[in-house]
Amino acid sequence: MDPALDTWDFSSPLISLWINRFYIYLGFAFGFSLWICFQIVIRKQNKNSPEKTTPKASQNLMTNGYISRPKKEVFVSGVKIFYGSQTGTAKGFATILAEALSSLNLPVAMINLKDYDPDDRLIEEVTSKNVCAFLVATYTDGQPPESAAWFCKWLEEAANDFRFGKTYLKGMRYAVFGLGNSVYLSHFNTVGKNVDKWLWMLGAHRVMTRGEGDGNVVKSKHGSVEADFTAWKTKFISRLQALRKGERKHCGGNCKKGKCESNQRGSEVAEPGSHVQEELPHRDAEDEEPFGSTNEEESDTEDHQSSNPVIDVEDLGKIMDHVKKEKREKEQLEGETSAIRSTVKSEASERRAMITPALREALTKQGYQLIGSHSGVKLCRWTKSMLRGRGGCYKHTFYGIESHRCMETTPSLACANKCVFCWRHHTNPVGTEWRWKMDQPEMILKEAIENHQNMIKQFKGVPGVKEERFEEGMTVKHCALSLVGEPIMYPEINKFLKLLHECKISSFLVTNAQFPAEIRDLKPVTQLYVSVDASTKDSLKKIDRPLFRDFWQRFLDSLKALAAKQQRTVYRLTLVKAWNVDELQAYAELVSLGNPDFIEVKGVTYCGESSASSLTMANVPWHEEVVRFVCELVDLIPDYEVACEHEHSNCLLIAHKKFKIGREWWTWIDYSRFQELIQEYEDSGGSKTFSAKDYMAKTPHWALFGANERGFDPKDTRYQRKNKSKDISGC
Repeated sequence: MDPALDTWDFSSPLISLWINRFYIYLGFAFGFSLWICFQIVIRKQNKNSPEKTTPKASQNLMTNGYISRPKKEVFVSGVKIFYGSQTGTAKGFATILAEALSSLNLPVAMINLKDYDPDDRLIEEVTSKNVCAFLVATYTDGQPPESAAWFCKWLEEAANDFRFGKTYLKGMRYAVFGLGNSVYLSHFNTVGKNVDKWLWMLGAHRVMTRGEGDGNVVKSKHGSVEADFTAWKTKFISRLQALRKGERKHCGGNCKKGKCESNQRGSEVAEPGSHVQEELPHRDAEDEEPFGSTNEEESDTEDHQSSNPVIDVEDLGKIMDHVKKEKREKEQLEGETSAIRSTVKSEASERRAMITPALREALTKQGYQLIGSHSGVKLCRWTKSMLRGRGGCYKHTFYGIESHRCMETTPSLACANKCVFCWRHHTNPVGTEWRWKMDQPEMILKEAIENHQNMIKQFKGVPGVKEERFEEGMTVKHCALSLVGEPIMYPEINKFLKLLHECKISSFLVTNAQFPAEIRDLKPVTQLYVSVDASTKDSLKKIDRPLFRDFWQRFLDSLKALAAKQQRTVYRLTLVKAWNVDELQAYAELVSLGNPDFIEVKGVTYCGESSASSLTMANVPWHEEVVRFVCELVDLIPDYEVACEHEHSNCLLIAHKKFKIGREWWTWIDYSRFQELIQEYEDSGGSKTFSAKDYMAKTPHWALFGANERGFDPKDTRYQRKNKSKDISGC
């Protein structure tokens, strides 16, 4: 067969297709045009359909013949009614409200604040999409009822604690109705006002104005406390119905026609599943102040009037009366001030109190129990934690302190430094010498213990608190003189320490290394700390901002005085990233100068924004960075090794090798033995001394550096805070 003929027969169909390619193209074009026309018709039919339930229905057509509709967004998932009642009125109102809400087909839960643990559960409301209603009564002298005492105390401390921050409860929605009696005008509805304020301070969103029930029928707005509640309940249900539709704010009737913002949900809802509150660019007008009007209509009217630039003549008269009143009050205040100044001048020989009224108010808000004219005590968060079996502080890990039995106090709120990382934003006074009235140490210690015990008593019956630890916590075993200020400035510090030891209370005293003479004269303490916040003159001035002009020489002399002490001594290093973490060699030289028994290295705790400090979260080192710093420092000081770690506090302990017996660390303290030794010291008039090794105890395995527990006591249960946006551990 001819090969050429075979080739021709094989290629002839291809040649035929090539010759007729125009008709093939035309067929493809016609088919594509038909498909486009079909799609246009389908879309027009969907657009004109009366049921526009799903904008992309044609794309969701399934093979089994039905259309999958997107899940409808839920704006309110339920209502939680919290009540704190003494006589049962608030509980009765909570029951009435729950019954009224049942018609809305929403899950409703009534919760007695006595059985509620805010530390564990309140944060859940940030993402739960619940609306929380608080019905709280005001009891004797403006105090909350017993059932709500713990909740109110926790809420107040959290609102004034920088570690929680202003966005801790951002996303939570709430409303408050307070019960009170205006006969007691100075305390009228104090608890309701405070709960409203504290929730607002933590970032929660107030969905409606606070309601106030008045048991005084003469002054009650609606004639009785029951009628006041009924009026508030009606508004709450109405507001709840609006929230279920996705409306953010109650319409006060001031919107332009056809442009009511509360009805334009299309622009508000970004996508299904997102929380309504998260989309807000800023807080609503109702949330701009912690205290709202007791009437929603009044609030709306005031907002409307404030936005109007035109002032009526009648209003102008009211404004002028208000200005005149303020002027009279100012003149009266100036007169009183002048009288006070003249009195002070006439009594120049008498020393003034350290705690001024303004200082007392500021420190009280921060949770301090003030004692006399210059001392204070405060409950540490680790004390609360250990009472509930959730672990102790790093001192428990490093030295065996029982955190639930530790009293944190100071006999002097004044300080000679203004450290950039000061926890109190410098609300305490400063000075280089004692120039105030002086209280006796017996009174300070007595009231410190009483105040501490009273704060512990408030945990009785609190959910999660272990009964045996509560009983133990009522007996103080340790005293941390490290609260705020400089305790060594107190002229009677040695007598105060002696009283502590007579009460079988161990002493942990912290000084800022600016009083070398006082350190030399100090009697034995269980453990003496010196804050070594920097290793060079320039960085120390930048971080501690000392008041003394010769601060650097005082600092060095203090370290030398520490080296002469026979009992346990500690350097406390606070690492501030980009400020003092690159001075390893200088730190090593300071260690050789003071020869401490231990070196605590801790990352700085961010104290929140303050005009007194320029620190930010960027200055807080990660735990891994602290570990790396410690390992590099140990390489430069051959007599020391890394002994312990407390990851939760971002803290490590470097110990002198003399506390390593064989291959085991003995960093813990035998507290009973210390009390025996200090008693012998006192009985001998100070002639019978003792050293740090005389009262050391073996360190448990879980506390050692490198252990799997990372410094957490396995006897306790570690608690991870839900939805925690930032570290609030503190130390």
